[in-house]
Amino acid sequence: MDQVAGQHGGVADLLWDDVSCFFDPDLMGSLPDVRVPDCSVEDWQTVLDLIEERGWKCQFSEGETVLPVPRAETVLSRSVDAECPQLRVWPTAEVLAIFRFLDDEVIDFDVDLRELQGQERLDVFCGFLREIGQRLGKPVLMDPEGDYGHPVLGFDVEADRVVLLADPLVM
Repeated sequence: MDQVAGQHGGVADLLWDDVSCFFDPDLMGSLPDVRVPDCSVEDWQTVLDLIEERGWKCQFSEGETVLPVPRAETVLSRSVDAECPQLRVWPTAEVLAIFRFLDDEVIDFDVDLRELQGQERLDVFCGFLREIGQRLGKPVLMDPEGDYGHPVLGFDVEADRVVLLADPLVM
């Protein structure tokens, strides 16, 4: 079965039964950190362009103010004491990713594991990570909430798919 999981053509990168422990909000925290390390302002702009190109619904805001999505260099060059802007992106109506412009060297976003239950939502999430990773040619990693630097899964550039990076937890 595992051989099939890696092939594209409607078959999932990851199988829900194999990875559901990593989507358990009680174990992982409900908002795990998803990140692309070793980035630049240009990489941020590439992601903004991808979001626009794919027509994903999105909303950019600074504090309570909703604004048009600016260029990455504009957002990332704001003053240090300015409020951290965020970009909410919905790859599908039920799945939300919240990008935070904290740093130009790491593209950082949160997802809510409560929205990512079951194979269908997992497929949407893997597809989202894969599109970002393929466009940037970089890994996209998911760490448990508050356990930065210990990714459990992510997009692997070599394999060109989302793979497990930790052993599933045995319940």
